[in-house]
Amino acid sequence: MIHSLRTELPPITLRRSDRERLGVLAEAAAEKSPATADFLAGEVERATIVPDTHPLPGIVSMESDVTFRDDISGQEKHVTLVYPTSADVDAGRISVLTPIGAALIGLSAGQSITFETPSGEPRSLTVLSVGIRR
Repeated sequence: MIHSLRTELPPITLRRSDRERLGVLAEAAAEKSPATADFLAGEVERATIVPDTHPLPGIVSMESDVTFRDDISGQEKHVTLVYPTSADVDAGRISVLTPIGAALIGLSAGQSITFETPSGEPRSLTVLSVGIRR
C-alpha cells in the first residue's frame, strides 16, 4: 500500500479518433457529470496524440483490458475500458466517463495517477498490465 499520493500527472497517449470522440463525450456530459467531464476533458487536452494507425502496445485505450491497483487500499482490479453505452460494471466493463475510466485512459503499464473523486476524496491508481480485447 502506498501512503503518499503523487500529484504530478503522468504523460498519456491517445489515438486521434479517440481524442475527438472523448472530447465530444466530455462536452456532452458536462451538465450531468461536471467533475468527471472536466477531468476527462483535461486528460484529452493534455494527451500526446498519435495517428489512428499507430500501434499502442501497453497503453490503455478504448476496449483495453486493464489490470490496475488502487494504491490506497492495495486492491487489484481487472476491467475493460469502454464507452458509456457498452458499460456493465457487473461484467467488468467500466465507462471512460467514470472517474476511474477517465483516470486510466492513455496510461501505460507501470504508470500511476492521482485524482480526486466527485466526493473530493483523493484516489491513486497504478496500471499493472494492459491488453486488447479480441
